[in-house]
Amino acid sequence: MAEEVTADWRKTIESLIEKSHRTAVPIAKSFIQAPRGSASRIGPLASFVSARDLRGLKAYLLIVTAASHPDPNNRWTTTLSLQAWARAFGCLENASLNSGKAAATRLLGRLVKRQLITKQRSGRGRDIKITLLAQDGSGAVYERPNRDFLKLSCDFWLKKYDERLTLPALSMLLVLLGEKQPCTLPTEHMHEWYGWSPDTAEKGLHELIGAKLISRERLVKETPLSPTGRTTVNSYSLLKPFDKPVAKKTDESSGMKDGK
Repeated sequence: MAEEVTADWRKTIESLIEKSHRTAVPIAKSFIQAPRGSASRIGPLASFVSARDLRGLKAYLLIVTAASHPDPNNRWTTTLSLQAWARAFGCLENASLNSGKAAATRLLGRLVKRQLITKQRSGRGRDIKITLLAQDGSGAVYERPNRDFLKLSCDFWLKKYDERLTLPALSMLLVLLGEKQPCTLPTEHMHEWYGWSPDTAEKGLHELIGAKLISRERLVKETPLSPTGRTTVNSYSLLKPFDKPVAKKTDESSGMKDGK
């Protein structure tokens, strides 16, 4: 009798990426931070951080990767069985089939509640069709971003950074991917700009430095009105495999010089 072979969690992720033909996933910057002039600068990413929903964030990024082409109605969709989604999200690791599928259903429900996706049953089977919504969490129709966006390299999964990075580190990685390199990030403004605490930002940056995914340089700047006439700031640069210039901007400044 032939040995039974079953695809595991990582093989499922790798197959989704291969099927998508993507090398990186495009993410609108409005997912991380609302545009200037908005009543609040906080984007949908903050809801994952405040809820400590790392699995939900990674699942959402994977769904965006998988939904790589529009359908005839110009909707960006992707369809798998609930069991396959559960396996891709890691919900079947150390869990029974029924428990894993229930966890995947709850996870998708959280993304629906955040107005980032819709989901519906597809066909006669138990397939789940997921349709992307606008990445600003407004519930509007999704359109592929063509400006003010960043790209997360698929090496995030292929080199297993998804297993290593905590929620603070992944969140700060997304922030840095949206900035020109190098950039300064005054962590005292994190709550106003992004919706999480300076401590969370510092923890994430420290982890990224330790993982050798970013570098930090301390710069001394002239500040004529300060007591000492100078101040020290931290400048951050992305390192491989996230170091390519992947962000597109509509304005010339990084946004860090004039109040984000």
